[in-house]
This record gives sequence, C-alpha cells and structure tokens, in this order.
Amino acid sequence: MRIGIFGGTFDPIHNAHLFVAESARILERLDRVLFVPTGNHHYRDEPRADAAHRCAMILGAIASNAGFALDDADLRASATGYTADLLPQLHAKYPQAKLTFVIGADSLVNTAWMRFDEVLQSLERFVIAPRPGVRADALARVIAAVPAPLRERVSTLNLPEIPESATLVRTLISQGRSIRYLVPEPVWQYIVAHRLYGFDAGE
Repeated sequence: MRIGIFGGTFDPIHNAHLFVAESARILERLDRVLFVPTGNHHYRDEPRADAAHRCAMILGAIASNAGFALDDADLRASATGYTADLLPQLHAKYPQAKLTFVIGADSLVNTAWMRFDEVLQSLERFVIAPRPGVRADALARVIAAVPAPLRERVSTLNLPEIPESATLVRTLISQGRSIRYLVPEPVWQYIVAHRLYGFDAGE
C-alpha cells in the first residue's frame, strides 16, 4: 500500500487542500491520502480553531472521497509537531505502507525544517505542490541542498498555482465577506453553525 501524508493546521481545510490531495493521489498512484492536522505551531501562529473543530471540518470535507482519511497522530499529547518524530509513528501504525509526504512549496521554502534528512530517509517520496509567490529559484536552492542520494525522492507536482489559502478564508470572514465555494459546503455550514473565525450571521 502507498499512503500519502498531508500535514498542516487545516485552519480551516479548503478546496485547494482537497485539490492538491486528490492530484497527489492520482499523480503519485497513492492508495490513500491521510490528512494529518497538527496541534503544534513551531512554524506558524497558533490555530484559531481548536483541534476538535478542525478535525470535524476535515471529516466533513473528505466524507465523499473514499481515498481520503483523517489521522490524529500529530494531535496527541505526546506529539512534538516535528515531522521527523511523526513519521516513525505512522510507519508503526501502517507497517506495510510506503509513505509519500505532500507539502506546499511555501511551507518548504519559508520554514526551516528540523532533521530534514531524517524526514526524507523515512519516505518513499516527498512531493511539493506549487504555491503562488514561491520563486522557482528559491525552491531549487532548497532541493539542491538535499544530499544527492535523497534528492531523487523529491519532486514537484505538475499542478497550477492556486492562490486560495486558510489565511485568505479567515481574512474574508473577518471582513464579513463570503467564503462559500472557497471551502467545501460541509465546512462552510460548520463554520456558520459554530460561529468560527469571528463569523457573524448578521453580516
């Protein structure tokens, strides 16, 4: 079995996340893609919605796709938030699986990864989704720094750049503007029902 690991805060999950995950599933011939939300914020601000809300939105968003699943390994009390610590847990949970990590180019270029070599050694593949604002030369420099024996595991997905982001979704909500159709309908309904991210039904 070949499993994709798609980590992030998913605060909230949106349509671009789903497009990247489905594209990776098809292009990389994955049997399943696991959405792995993190509770740690080493590289980002603390999530605005708590883990229970974010997991509920993920489950709503992926319910119609049998190739998607949620894994809460990075939300447990013992989780460090570092991918190098997460991957051994996932290998133990899915001992027969070969793992492919899926990531946006911005997360790779704009953050300093701890024990990156160790991460790559734990994976069959490490695939990068293009993101607006990430220069090709900056991405090339990061890849060039990977030791040659591991570099062949790294590749870029042949996808268009999609500007949608969780930051955009939260910003639009804060401005009283619509996010419907930027997020899956179950996520939109959940945000409305639970008044997340400062949503005001009167606006």
